[in-house]
Amino acid sequence: MTAMVTKEQIAELKQNNLPGLHQLIQEKADSRELLFVLENLGYLPRGFDANVLVPFLKHPNDQVRLWTIKNLGKVTDPRFMKLLLESATADADSMVRREAVSSIGRMRTEKAIPYLTQLLNDSDPKIVLQAIRGLLVFRANLPVKEQLEKLAKHPNEMVQSVIRKEFFQNSNGHEAKEHHATSPRGLQNVVVQGDVREILKYVPDESIHLTFTSPPYYNARDYSIYESYNAYLDFLTQVFCEVHRITKEGRFLIVNTSPVIVPRVSRAHSSKRYPIPFDLHARLVQNGWEFIDDIIWLKPESSVKNRNAGFLQHRKPLGYKPNPTTEYLMVYRKQTDKLLDWNMRAYAWDTIQASRIQGEYETSNVWKIDPTFDRVHSAVFPLELCNRVIKFYSYKGDLVFDPFAGSGTLGKAARNLQRYFFLTEQEKKYVERMKQDLVEKDLFGNETRFSTLEQFAELASRAKPSR
Repeated sequence: MTAMVTKEQIAELKQNNLPGLHQLIQEKADSRELLFVLENLGYLPRGFDANVLVPFLKHPNDQVRLWTIKNLGKVTDPRFMKLLLESATADADSMVRREAVSSIGRMRTEKAIPYLTQLLNDSDPKIVLQAIRGLLVFRANLPVKEQLEKLAKHPNEMVQSVIRKEFFQNSNGHEAKEHHATSPRGLQNVVVQGDVREILKYVPDESIHLTFTSPPYYNARDYSIYESYNAYLDFLTQVFCEVHRITKEGRFLIVNTSPVIVPRVSRAHSSKRYPIPFDLHARLVQNGWEFIDDIIWLKPESSVKNRNAGFLQHRKPLGYKPNPTTEYLMVYRKQTDKLLDWNMRAYAWDTIQASRIQGEYETSNVWKIDPTFDRVHSAVFPLELCNRVIKFYSYKGDLVFDPFAGSGTLGKAARNLQRYFFLTEQEKKYVERMKQDLVEKDLFGNETRFSTLEQFAELASRAKPSR
């Protein structure tokens, strides 16, 4: 049995004995050994005969085919484009197909244009994206530009996003960045009592850096009664559409919800459980919010209502009801073609440094935080929950918003973490509670301002960016 070839031997053959390297490749019948050689060819020197690779395009091992194509792409020889196109359209392995498209694009020759254009019609969006990447090199070519612009109506959202960014990006992007770190003075440390839908009519576009909220439960509390579940979802959709408008480009919305049980009318009827996070999610995505993460808020079982008592007694299948110890923090970003780096670069260096997360932090999407109970409000945000969200999703000096502020915990956390807050709340008793808890000045010396809808409309009309 022959010894396994080494990386050093391959390098030596590349430098001093190309015919020997060609022979080595041709003679490797064992898939494992052949794959090792193909993976370690590295840069291919002038004079390397890529024809020795062609037979392996039909090799039964998909990894051998993949690395054959990677190496064919290195030689940038247009003679191989037809073969690569055949692999891109007919290979059984999707990764091999995508690599074949990439290899055609890396040749950077106009001879590749018809091949890449043909691949724009592929059913695999990742094939299309690879073809777009190769064609963008020739975007000055008018027919290529026209072909790519047509993809703005492609059914795949990733393809649409790439084309929008490359050809239809807002020319005012620089101006938006200049004001990205600021917020209107008329919204800073302000609490407004009234219907949030009416209040938001007076909030300027792109004013808010972060929204974190827990919407009212569906018909599970006295303060949240809706005609129907669909009407409830319509209400939330309307609110979050407005939140989308007032949110700065690429910034975040975090919604804390959980399935909710509406109690049964009598023992002759069943209770009803509504999957609020999942039904609301579809509406948010349709209205311009990009889903980013789901964070699980895990509470101690002793702190939640016991649904398991009946099953504990009878142990009959079908009757099992687990105790709901979790809630969802669904994380969304206002859709944009810009990367997060664009948002980060909008801040001064000292603000970035001061906002860095210090010490240990939760690395998983399961946050174990005890709930908070309050004599005034029946569903209070724990301060620690607000602290984490604010620190992870905003910078110091940012403006954070809670459209269903309740007892105002988000405002307290924002003030403590050197952010501004804007809160809206319809219930007078909760606003009165906030007047007790938010009386202290923040680090900037600003006092909390409380207003009615009418007063706010006047105040918001005079709002100007400040820092």
